[in-house]
Amino acid sequence: MSTGQRITENLHGISGILVTPFDRDDRLDMARLRPIVDRAVGAGIHILVANGNTGEFYALTTAEAEAYVAGAAELLDGRAPLLAGVGRSIGDAVALAKASVRAGAEGLMIHQPPDPFVSPRGIVDYVSRIRDVSNGLPMMLYLRNDTIGTANIAALCQIEGVAGVKWATPNPLKLAEAMKACPEHIVWVGGLAEVWAPAFYAVGARGFTSGLINVWPQRSMDIHTALEAGDYATARALIGEMEAFEDVRAQEMNGTNVTGVKTALQMTGMDCGPTRPPSAWPLTPAQSNALDGFLRTHGLLQAKAS
Repeated sequence: MSTGQRITENLHGISGILVTPFDRDDRLDMARLRPIVDRAVGAGIHILVANGNTGEFYALTTAEAEAYVAGAAELLDGRAPLLAGVGRSIGDAVALAKASVRAGAEGLMIHQPPDPFVSPRGIVDYVSRIRDVSNGLPMMLYLRNDTIGTANIAALCQIEGVAGVKWATPNPLKLAEAMKACPEHIVWVGGLAEVWAPAFYAVGARGFTSGLINVWPQRSMDIHTALEAGDYATARALIGEMEAFEDVRAQEMNGTNVTGVKTALQMTGMDCGPTRPPSAWPLTPAQSNALDGFLRTHGLLQAKAS
């Protein structure tokens, strides 16, 4: 199987976004990630992603992001395909793309540029520049803003090497419109995790991204299995049981999104350190209590001795 082919075949599955582990001195500590990677692989997660937003991509320096993708590839050791996030300035994105190729990543996920003066045609140039150093790896576009318009989304999908779109905007109707306008080979992946996966599946997307896989990969797999079977009732019930977890992550303008994941890891004995500013840290007592209750309810945390 050629480099990148596993990514293309697995995009319909779960793309698990790994957290970034820090030690007490706020330095990368990849050893802390090993049990999380091992558990995700054991559960059958289809793709693991380095330098995604659950991995605090925008809180890392480019040098740290390069070290992280190399370390993640080493921990994964080919057991599942590795998708590497790249982005920020075009210089940073190109450097990180080259480093990801060297590390052995099997595909690139291109973060949508957050520049306040970004233009739709400028994004085409941006993706093309990354493609030129991608060594032929398939590229997934991370779309968080669909206001660039369907015609511009179609132009991006026409770029050679673009294999998929991670749709991370809560607008299934625009997703359906974009799917019709783009080449048939493009794989459309739900980019708003488990909660939005049923809505995206309903209009034809397949697979979804997940930060939950760091804490509870089997639940993500169960949801994926239900959706692939067209069993929306079971999928909704499984997702509904996660309401407390998702509520904590959605607070403070989503500023507790990664905080909730990393706190859950701490509570379950897989400490990966705190999040970095501007993410919120730590959780408030009320948030921590809600998360603790969620973990206990689902047997992810042993009950306290009386």
